[in-house]
Amino acid sequence: MSQVTVTIDGKSYRMACDPGQEDHLKDLADRFDQYVGHLKQSFGEIGDLRITVMAGIMVMDELSELQKRVSGLESEMESLRRTRDEALHRADTVDDMLKERLSSVAGKIEQVATKMS
Repeated sequence: MSQVTVTIDGKSYRMACDPGQEDHLKDLADRFDQYVGHLKQSFGEIGDLRITVMAGIMVMDELSELQKRVSGLESEMESLRRTRDEALHRADTVDDMLKERLSSVAGKIEQVATKMS
């Protein structure tokens, strides 16, 4: 386990993380600190715990909205896959029909050619 010190609202916190995840954890802490800073600017000093809870709720709200968007995009992708598969199936059916008709026409042309010779 690696250890990282992050700063949120001017306070340092030592945290453990998997090796190689140090920069990621610092980035997350910096982003969270931005939420805390924004709330402090908006509401002033209303208590560290309250600000932290509000920031956490803001982050969860953003996460919830992103999850809804991802779910919608996944549904749209599935719909597009079905549409593509149906189009490919129709194209295969048309190809098979064209092959049969061309084969039939070729056979008739051969019959006419045979009669003419």
